[in-house]
Amino acid sequence: VQLQASGGGLVQAGGSLRLSCAASGGTFRTYAVGWFRQAPGEEREWIARISWSGVTTNYADSVKGRFTISRDNAKNTVYLQMNSLKPEDTAVHYCAADQRSDFHYDYWGQGTLVTVSS
Repeated sequence: VQLQASGGGLVQAGGSLRLSCAASGGTFRTYAVGWFRQAPGEEREWIARISWSGVTTNYADSVKGRFTISRDNAKNTVYLQMNSLKPEDTAVHYCAADQRSDFHYDYWGQGTLVTVSS
């Protein structure tokens, strides 16, 4: 499975962006997917997860109520809608696929940079 994250960019505080994670190969529609981010000088942080069916979603406290994860299995794509962005959301954002839904991420995308200006 190859993952391609896209949709990052520069946005002002309070603005919105939608990230996409497009998959090719494998049976992506059967995998849980997570979004992570890594700010300069910081450790990678998990921020959201969606089950293979899309029924179950989970969020880190830092993004809960502002970000929404969703998926379109017909398009092999997972989305991260980010609203009310803050400067502290600035980071490279990665998507990753969990093949067995055991919270071990087997495949990673290359990352897309989100920059939020104050």
